[in-house]
Amino acid sequence: MRARLAVVSGGGTGIGAAVARTLAGDGYDVLVVGRRADVLEAAAKRVSDECGRADAVSAVVADLTDPDQLDRVVAAVGGRAVDVVVNNAGGYLGGDTDTLAATAAHWRANLDANVLTAVLLTEALRPALRRPGGRVILVSSIAAQRGGAGPYSAAKAALHGWAYDLAAQLGPEQITVNVVSPGYVADTEFFGDRMTAEGHARRVAATLVGRAGEPADIAEAVRYLASPAAGYVTGQVLGVNGGSVLGR
Repeated sequence: MRARLAVVSGGGTGIGAAVARTLAGDGYDVLVVGRRADVLEAAAKRVSDECGRADAVSAVVADLTDPDQLDRVVAAVGGRAVDVVVNNAGGYLGGDTDTLAATAAHWRANLDANVLTAVLLTEALRPALRRPGGRVILVSSIAAQRGGAGPYSAAKAALHGWAYDLAAQLGPEQITVNVVSPGYVADTEFFGDRMTAEGHARRVAATLVGRAGEPADIAEAVRYLASPAAGYVTGQVLGVNGGSVLGR
């Protein structure tokens, strides 16, 4: 019997790479998807080596905002049943907002990167989702619940509403759909060179546990939602934020 298959977008670094490592360690074959071939291939080799299976993780290069490139992911799946789809691609995209045209471009870029990538990947793989037992997991953000990041906050909040609709559609087929909403997570590319020591300290101080999150914290939440133990959990938003935003 072949291993279970998970597809992880944005799987080359940070949270996505941690998710790939966790699922591969649990015996999944993992397909990581992203735009940077060198980063993806290095991550695939590193994680495969770490879990002692030479081909545990494979990479496919695709821009998930381009519908024409989704065929690459479908081809890489190769007709197998997909057990887990983790929509992790995205991030905050800065931009000029001096004019209405620039504002529109800024918002569209953030919506494309954070919402359209998830929609297109999920729809492309929807026929292949294992029935029963498939899992769709969306990685959102604390910004969706408390704001503070303009179009990025709005885009991540849009994932929540879509997840509710998708959960209702796929529930009768015993496929669950859930959202993981991280708080501040260090050791990712999210902030680039924007993070300062003061900014880090302020975010840590906002938690109840007195530390920054780590990519592995988010990966463990994904592991739970992907597992048989979460078969009765669907249409939920799981906050993983150290208590910086309480459940609501």
